[in-house]
Amino acid sequence: MNTVNENSEAFIKARQAHLVKALKPHLPEHALLWEPEDTIPYECDGLAAYRQMPLAVALPETEAQAVEVIKVCRDLQVPIVPRGAGTGLSGGAMPISQGLVLSLAKLKKIIHVDPIARTAVVQPGVRNLAISEAVAKHGLYYAPDPSSQIACSIGGNVSENSGGVHCLKYGLTLHNILKVRGILMTGEVVEFGSLAPDAPGLDLISILVGSEGMLAVITEVVVKLVPKPQLAQVIMASFDDVEKGGNAVAAIIAAGIIPAGLEMMDQAATRAVEEFVHAGYDMNAAAILLCESDGTPEEVAEEIERMTAVLKNSGAIRLQVSQSEAERLKFWSGRKNAFPAAGRISADYYCMDGTIPRQHIATLLKRIQVMEQKYQLRCMNVFHAGDGNMHPLIMFNGSDKAEWHRAEAFGSDILRTCVELGGTITGEHGVGIEKINEMCVQFSDSERELFWKVKAAFDPDKLLNPDKAIPTLNRCAEYGRMRVTGGVLPHPELERF
Repeated sequence: MNTVNENSEAFIKARQAHLVKALKPHLPEHALLWEPEDTIPYECDGLAAYRQMPLAVALPETEAQAVEVIKVCRDLQVPIVPRGAGTGLSGGAMPISQGLVLSLAKLKKIIHVDPIARTAVVQPGVRNLAISEAVAKHGLYYAPDPSSQIACSIGGNVSENSGGVHCLKYGLTLHNILKVRGILMTGEVVEFGSLAPDAPGLDLISILVGSEGMLAVITEVVVKLVPKPQLAQVIMASFDDVEKGGNAVAAIIAAGIIPAGLEMMDQAATRAVEEFVHAGYDMNAAAILLCESDGTPEEVAEEIERMTAVLKNSGAIRLQVSQSEAERLKFWSGRKNAFPAAGRISADYYCMDGTIPRQHIATLLKRIQVMEQKYQLRCMNVFHAGDGNMHPLIMFNGSDKAEWHRAEAFGSDILRTCVELGGTITGEHGVGIEKINEMCVQFSDSERELFWKVKAAFDPDKLLNPDKAIPTLNRCAEYGRMRVTGGVLPHPELERF
């Protein structure tokens, strides 16, 4: 009796041909890609260390086309990976073997702006920054501002619950949207949330936001807009010790101050950034804090004075307050360009995304310094200090297999330390495939089983972004054994070398 090898080239080619033939009637010719030279740009997202070629890429131009694509995949039992701009850093948009990438990049219309209600209705492919640019004439803007805001899309922001440097005061994506429209794997179009202050029934929008494309394909989002403040100023504070800088963060919050932004960078980060964008950073400081106040001129003056006092009492050795909007943006340009700055000084870098209680910032930074020696790799640290969201950037040479595995182990060590200190393995980048092993550390078997039940309620056949975010019980058991023996458990289907 002959058995079918589902991983053979012949089988995969036949499956691809069947899928493409079924999709062609529902999409314009240019909106369906399957040749390798056309699909290779979609083999990974911002986590470029892991790659997988899809069977095909669909780029629908309307919601109706997206519905038909999903129905075809449902009937053929082909897994779908929804994709936005591809700037995600956890592998959430990396293709699934023998699956389809469903790109929402062409759904990029700002459908309606209501300056009175302070809302905007946008399609998922609209860039984050484009929303603020479109509503600036009304004196409004969209508050969440990830470092990738010039390129990342609102659909991806919803999928990952993205934050940004101003999330301390204005909240994450979840706190800045009212309603989301999407398509279930059945092809049914559904809506989550409401334009009213509350929606009847279960709070399903809180489940959808941050679900990493595992529950529904987003086709429309209603975002909240906020008035542009009359004035914003930034204090750049230098510290001769990272512990003093970390303690200053906790002291500012303890004083009852909620800055518009509260970011911290260590010396390795400030030096890399200063050489790149010349933001005016103190390169002799062990750490710097960027503390922003916004509001009326009177409010800003009072808050700047209060923060200055706290920073001085916390041991700041230098304080500089922005004196113009241009200087404020110059200070922020350094923080916003930390990732490309790392790319200038290292062949590759691995950006982590753990979150810890603010009072343990200095503890984690000191642990990371020890890890640098242990793994013989450099690490520069930038993070949303106000809410404890750390972004260590581990620098390595990706062409060296041993060095890449050390970087992976280094990152895993950081995430486990975050959990040990009372934090979480992710703040805004999501789990994807990057942190799937550490989910076994963060959550118990029973908790992960509940996650699977939520997934099954939306997608019982596990066709939407499968093998992401939630590890199986068997995987966690294997991960536990590997940790005992000191081995490395590869990510699903993904051994790079």
